[in-house]
Amino acid sequence: MKKLTWITSMAAVLATGATAASLEERVAALEEKNDTLTEEVLATQTGGFTLVDTAKQYNGMGPAASKVYFAKNPLSIGGYGEMYYANPEGSDDYADVYRFVTYFGYKFSDNVILNAEIEYEHGANAEDGGEIAVEFMYLDFLWKEEINFRLGNVLVPMGLVNLRHEPILFNTVQRPEVENKLLPSTWHENGALVYGRFGDSGLEYTAGVINALNLNNEKTANASNGWIRSGRQGSKATAAFDPAFVGRVDYTGINGLLIGASIYYGGASNLKDDPANDVSGLNTTMFDIHANYENGPFRAYGLYTQTTLDGAEKISTSAVEEANGFYVNLSYDVGTLAGLEYKIPVFVQYEDFNPVASTVDGLNEEKYKTNTTTIGMNFFPVDQVVLKADYVMKEVNNEDQNVFSAGLGFVF
Repeated sequence: MKKLTWITSMAAVLATGATAASLEERVAALEEKNDTLTEEVLATQTGGFTLVDTAKQYNGMGPAASKVYFAKNPLSIGGYGEMYYANPEGSDDYADVYRFVTYFGYKFSDNVILNAEIEYEHGANAEDGGEIAVEFMYLDFLWKEEINFRLGNVLVPMGLVNLRHEPILFNTVQRPEVENKLLPSTWHENGALVYGRFGDSGLEYTAGVINALNLNNEKTANASNGWIRSGRQGSKATAAFDPAFVGRVDYTGINGLLIGASIYYGGASNLKDDPANDVSGLNTTMFDIHANYENGPFRAYGLYTQTTLDGAEKISTSAVEEANGFYVNLSYDVGTLAGLEYKIPVFVQYEDFNPVASTVDGLNEEKYKTNTTTIGMNFFPVDQVVLKADYVMKEVNNEDQNVFSAGLGFVF
C-alpha cells in the first residue's frame, strides 16, 4: 500500500512539473507572439517604421544601424543626427548642423538583408563644405552564427568609433581625434567580408578584402596631418580598386568587457587609372588594440593605433612614414549616484597622438604632436537622445588650442 501511495505521489509531482514546464513554455510563446503583434501594429500605424532598441547591436554596429536585423518587418528606417556649438579661445564662435544620417534596411528574406546609410553633412551645402554621401551600402548573406558574408560598400572594421559612430555611443561632443585622423572614421570602402561568432566562447571575428587607401597623395608627400584621412576611396564612382586585407577579432566573454584588435594591410598607391603617377612598392600597415568596459555607472574605453607606410621615400624626400597615438575615456553616471531616472555621465578623456611621427627626412616630426585633455558631461533625457558639453584643453607642438563645445545627438 505504501509503495502504491509513493508511486502515485511521484506521478503527481512529475505531472505537476510537466504542467509547470508546459505553462512556462506557453507563457514564453505568448510573450513572443505579443511582441510580434505589437511591432506589427506599430508598423501598420507608421507605414513600416519600427522602434530602435538602444540595447541591441549586430556585428559590432550601433543600435540604429543594427535595426533591420531585429525588425519583424521587411522595411526598416532609422538614423541619427548631431549638431554642436563651439567657442574656441581667441577665435569666433560658431554652430554646425554636423550630420543627419538615414538608415534604410530591407529583408528580402531571413537570410538576405540590405543595409544602407546616407549621410548629409554640414547642412549638405557644398559651397560651405557640405556633402551628401553613401556611407555604406551592402548585402548580408546570413548562413549561420559562425559564418556570414557581406558584399558591397562596407564599414571598415577598425577601432571603436568606425563601427559605432552614433552620437549616443561616445561621450565627447566630437569624435576622438585619434579615430578621426589616424584610423580614420568614418571609413567605408568597397569590398567583401566574412564574419561570425563562436557560440558562447565570446569570440567574434571579421575578415575580408576591401579597396586600399591611396596614400600616394599630396598630403603624404608634404607630411600633412590629414595624409591618412585623405587616402579614403569611399563610394566615389572614380575609385580604382586595389585589394587590401582587413581583419578584426573581439572577445566579449566577460560581462561588460569588449577587448580586441584590428589590422589592415595593403598597397598604398591606388592609382590604376593614373599609371603615370602610380608608384609600385608602397605598402600600408595599420593596426589598433581597443577595449570598452562597462560596470554599472562606470565606463572606460579607448585604443592605441599605429600606421606605417613602407616605401614613403618613393613619394618624396619629405613624405610621412608613420603615425601613432592613443586615447582613453573614463566616465561615471552621477545620475545613478543621485538616484535620478536620467543618465548623467561625467567624463574625462586624454589623447596623445602624432599623425606625423616619422618622416623620410626626419623633419617636421613634432609639428602635429598633440596632447588633449577633455572634461565634460552628457545628459540623456531618454536613451535615444543626448545633450553634451565639454571643454577641450589641447596642445599642438606646445601651442594651446582650448575650445568649449555644446551639442546634441539622437538615434531613431
